[in-house]
Amino acid sequence: MAAQAPKTDDRSSFAQLLRSWTRGSFMRSQSANRAMSQPANPPKTSQSLDIQKTSTMATERVQAISQHLAPAAPASASIFAQVENLPLDPIFALSAACAADTDPNKINLGIGAYRDNEGKPWILPVVRKVEQKLVSDPTLNHEYLAIDGLRTFTDASAKMILGADSPAVKENRYLGVQQISGTGAVRVGADLLFKIKKGATVYISDPTWGNHFQIFGDAGFTVKTYKYWDAATRGLAIDEFINVLKTAASGSIFVLHACAHNPTGVDPTHDQWKEIAAVIKQKGHFPFFDCAYQGFASGSLAQDAWAVRYFVEAGFELFIAQSYSKNFGLYSERCGCLTVVTSSEQQAINVRSQLCRLNRASISNPPAYGARIVSAVLNDPVLFAEWEENLRTMAHRIIKMRSETVRHLTDLKTPGNWTHITSQIGMFSYTGLTVAQVKVIKEKFHVYMTDNGRISMAGLNEGNVKRFAEAVDWVVRNA
Repeated sequence: MAAQAPKTDDRSSFAQLLRSWTRGSFMRSQSANRAMSQPANPPKTSQSLDIQKTSTMATERVQAISQHLAPAAPASASIFAQVENLPLDPIFALSAACAADTDPNKINLGIGAYRDNEGKPWILPVVRKVEQKLVSDPTLNHEYLAIDGLRTFTDASAKMILGADSPAVKENRYLGVQQISGTGAVRVGADLLFKIKKGATVYISDPTWGNHFQIFGDAGFTVKTYKYWDAATRGLAIDEFINVLKTAASGSIFVLHACAHNPTGVDPTHDQWKEIAAVIKQKGHFPFFDCAYQGFASGSLAQDAWAVRYFVEAGFELFIAQSYSKNFGLYSERCGCLTVVTSSEQQAINVRSQLCRLNRASISNPPAYGARIVSAVLNDPVLFAEWEENLRTMAHRIIKMRSETVRHLTDLKTPGNWTHITSQIGMFSYTGLTVAQVKVIKEKFHVYMTDNGRISMAGLNEGNVKRFAEAVDWVVRNA
């Protein structure tokens, strides 16, 4: 009976068995041939040549089958093999941890988004009104915006931060280009600056909004810091700030918070801003303002724009990244503008063309919905007045929560001086709590804040502010 090839589901094993079986059959045949009486050197007949040829063909066929059945060669190394898995962004990781916490009394003071006195997101009434108009407008379409965005929005945005009477506006040496909120404005501004000031060093406040380091670093800049927070006074480290301005290489880029400094809530006084501006001008530095809270910080658009307007009146060229997340509550619409002040009208035209090129290469065209809402409000006196009232509602509620926090801490006789909470301004407060105290307040009291002790004042309300103060009191005394 003819021998049968072994059966297996494994291709590699089958190929190996096939080769072994073939070699065994061949060797048995050779042994049988040698056992027969043959001349020492028999002549090669046509029959023996045919047998040899057949044997060679069989061997080649077996090799071909074996190669076909053998496992495929391992794939070349993936280009993603060395890609590192990065940790979550700390702010969003904090929010995720809070969301997973089932304690009914948890307090979320992490993410910078406004909440009403019930702890819920608040759609500004003026925004709701404009949305209804947009939805019912039969002429509304979804065509592309221009590469530099909705011009009625960007022009109004620039004039709002600069002031209608600004010398830059009067001389037409300004421009605004729509961006993906303030983040996009900072990034595109950084990209342009890297093209025209490639060798410059960027200076960012310590502490600052965490994304500043990533944005300017990814744009290619060397990034350094200037001391901003004085832990001893829980205020502005003005002397150290000025010293860095003086010792930095001429022509450096300084990122400045226009108002409501994130994360400290500490802003320079008008006199301090004048001192800062004088040194920046003397050293030929370039000021890049990040303005995420105009109107939201104090309730006054003009007051929150004071620093920017002073710099323009002093003759500076500058960038301003504007965000409409906080002051319009349009967090998910990513509505922003990069406003630029130049020395001449032609320079403004040239800069606009460069920013359009950067937009085209990154987002092609900015989104329309948020820009249409903001444009409608900024260009209508009645809607504008209603928006200003909405701004005051948000700003004053946060100011009240600052006062209530200090009042409760005072009643509890909490060790330390807590007046810095009311002297700070805007969305955030730098409490001064240590990393160890923050860890305990999270674990024991379910109060969520960043490790550096920064809290979003918008997360406090009349229902939880006393509990928050009691938690702070406990960790200050015991942690």
